[in-house]
Amino acid sequence: QVRLLESGGGSVQAGGSLRLSCAVSGYDDSGYCLGWLRQTTAEELEGVAAIEKSSTMYVDSVKGRFTISVDNVKKTLYLEMTNLKPEDSAMYYCATDPDAKWCPPPPYVYRNLVLRGQGTLVNVSS
Repeated sequence: QVRLLESGGGSVQAGGSLRLSCAVSGYDDSGYCLGWLRQTTAEELEGVAAIEKSSTMYVDSVKGRFTISVDNVKKTLYLEMTNLKPEDSAMYYCATDPDAKWCPPPPYVYRNLVLRGQGTLVNVSS
């Protein structure tokens, strides 16, 4: 059974950086699809980034600013966020499709990330 636990959120000024971490247990590191989603109070869940064994993918709004990575030894997923903007403020969720061995192309990849952690809050002030 896959379990996810996020950490690393907080408050930062615009232009600052944060690194989110997600402890992932029970996934198969020979093939997987892991990702980050975010949600504001007023909007639907939005895909941010995803990673499979051989590639990564990002939504346009975070390309060049966010980096997703996974440490299969530590069983930890990361999201390095730089040049943060107020519109990045949201609850961030680590997520996976527990049955997937790879990630389908966007937008399907984010729709399939149905198993999520409890979230970690990011607040970016202007």
